[in-house]
Amino acid sequence: MIQGLIFDKDGTLFDFRRSWGAWVQRLLADIAETESHKAILAQAIGFDPVTGDFAPDSPVIGCTAPEIAEDLLPYLPGTEADALVARMNALAASAAMAEAVPLLPLFTTLRARGLKIGLATNDTEAPARAHLKGHGLLASFDFISGYDSGYGGKPAPGQLFAFARQTGIEPGRIAMIGDSLHDMAAGRAAGMVCVAVLTGIAEEAELSPHADVVLRDIGALPGWLDAFVAA
Repeated sequence: MIQGLIFDKDGTLFDFRRSWGAWVQRLLADIAETESHKAILAQAIGFDPVTGDFAPDSPVIGCTAPEIAEDLLPYLPGTEADALVARMNALAASAAMAEAVPLLPLFTTLRARGLKIGLATNDTEAPARAHLKGHGLLASFDFISGYDSGYGGKPAPGQLFAFARQTGIEPGRIAMIGDSLHDMAAGRAAGMVCVAVLTGIAEEAELSPHADVVLRDIGALPGWLDAFVAA
């Protein structure tokens, strides 16, 4: 029986393209000197500024802010890594997140089932809390971790193990819900049930070999939980 759910944030709670495409556009406008420079920076992080789409291997999808900065810094001579990461995080905290599904009704339903709920994101913790607060969700989470919270980032399982320890739930009774291979790898390494959703960039064919189930979005979780218990 599933007793806990730990969610990825971007591409899982929030639609990835609609949310983070706008963030990248703001970042590029902020740091690029010319339109041609903007195009070079966009290519470095696998982003198409015309269509707003991401390449499957874009570091924006699953990497931390310092890792994304590493890909940009070769094209930003004289820029300090810490300053760039700080700017990225500031823009992230104020980024408008587009809900993948209506979140508050869903999490009200999940909480009513007695489930413990956590968040494990490769974003920093402060923007993650800001995004949850902006959608009235902070009180729905028993555990919130960014890559800078002391447990590492995905695909390592540190955040997931920390959630299990804090809630006292065995990892095998927790489902990891995410949209990327990083999420599935972390879930597998933690010994959790792996639930993939299709509101990120990765497609079903890429995710299904690494997941126990692939759902269209997190709105399908209540039905899946019912079926899981019945099985």
